Amino acid sequence: MSYSDALAERIRTLLKGKRGITEKKMFGGVAFLLKGKMFCGVNKDNLMARVGPERHDEALSQPHARPMDFTGRPMTGFVFVAPGGYRSDVALDRWVQWSLEFVSQLPAKKPGVKSKRQGKKAG
Repeated sequence: MSYSDALAERIRTLLKGKRGITEKKMFGGVAFLLKGKMFCGVNKDNLMARVGPERHDEALSQPHARPMDFTGRPMTGFVFVAPGGYRSDVALDRWVQWSLEFVSQLPAKKPGVKSKRQGKKAG
């Protein structure tokens, strides 16, 4: 199981009708992006929530939340939420809205700017 299809579908239902939302396979699961910026996602049965550095400590104080850590180094502004923390639709919606609020305030990406990784050519 790479990620919970049921959780991904619940998120899709919450986001239905919102403009600028896309999905992308990331972090071994699926991520939801607003205008190209990841705001939440699913990894195994964990919700990934991008709440931002200002709300990071508040998010970690919530039941079933823990630092998001893939490499042994926690990512500030991102948290994993275990199933108990998003069991109800109200709880899941709160996490998704926190994440959308943060990402919607980020500056727009500059057109034509590629990351170092994207700019490298094979061979």
